[in-house]
Amino acid sequence: MVIESSREKAVSPWQSQAVRIVAVKAEIPGVETYRLKFVDQGVEDAYSICPGQFNMLYMPGYGESAISASGYDDQNRELLQTVRAAGNVTRALSRLNVGDELGLRGPFGQGWPMEVAWGGHLILIAGGLGFAPIRSAIEAAIRHRTQFEQISILAGARSPDQLLYQDQYEQWKAAGAELRLTVDRATSQWNGNVGIVPLLVDRLKISNPATTTVMMCGPEVMMWYTAKSAIEQGISVERIWLSMERNMNCAIGHCGHCQFGPAFICKDGPVLRYDQIASYLKIKGL
Repeated sequence: MVIESSREKAVSPWQSQAVRIVAVKAEIPGVETYRLKFVDQGVEDAYSICPGQFNMLYMPGYGESAISASGYDDQNRELLQTVRAAGNVTRALSRLNVGDELGLRGPFGQGWPMEVAWGGHLILIAGGLGFAPIRSAIEAAIRHRTQFEQISILAGARSPDQLLYQDQYEQWKAAGAELRLTVDRATSQWNGNVGIVPLLVDRLKISNPATTTVMMCGPEVMMWYTAKSAIEQGISVERIWLSMERNMNCAIGHCGHCQFGPAFICKDGPVLRYDQIASYLKIKGL
C-alpha cells in the first residue's frame, strides 16, 4: 500500500502525510507498537510532537483513527504508535507489514505539561492501554531526569500478561525511576501487587505533596478514584493531569463528537487539568 507524499502537505492539518512502517513489535495480544517514518524528508524535518499529543492514522478505504503517540525516537526520527486492533481502521492497520505505508496527520491536541513538574516528585500513572500516552511522558522525564526530585511510575492491568512495555521496566528503573505494578487477577508466577491502581497511590511515600505532580491515563473510573487518592495524599487538584482518550474524530474541534462539558478533547485536550473537568467525570454517560 503506497500513499503519495508532498512537502506542501506538511502545513495542512486536513491532509495526511505518508509514513512507512519500519518495525512492528507485539506488546500483548491484540496490541502492537508501530515504528513509523515519514516518506518525505521535508515533512520529517517539519514534524515535531510533544509527549501526550495524538495523531490521526489513516487507512485508505477504512477511514482514520485518533491514536496518542507512545514515543518519538529522536535518533532515528521514528514515531512510535501503540495500537489495539479494535475497529475497522485499527484492524486494517494490523494487517499491514514492515515496508507498507499509511497516512498520518498531526500532531494534535495539548500534551503533558512536563515543565510544571520540574523540581518535584512526578508520578506517572497508567491503567491498561492508557500506558501508551504515559510512556511518552516516561521517556521525556527520563531524558530530563535531573529536572525531577523523584519519578514514580504506577501501572495496572487486568492480569500480568496485559501489562504493556514489560521489556522496558529494567531500563526505566536503571534510569532512576521507581516502578510499582498491580493487577486485578494474579497468576501463580506473579509476585507483585494485586488490587486496583488507587491503592498504589495510597501506599506511595510522598515527602512533599506541594511540589508533587500527577499525570495519568486509563479508564475514566480508575482516574476518578486515583485522583481522589492523590488528593487525600495532599496533592493539589491543580497538579493532577488526565489524558482523556475518547471520541476524537476530526482532531480540530469541528465535528463536536469529543465534547466533554465545555471542552473539546481533541483541541483542548487530550491532556486536561483535573479540576477543570472533575465535575463532569461524575456524570454517567457523558
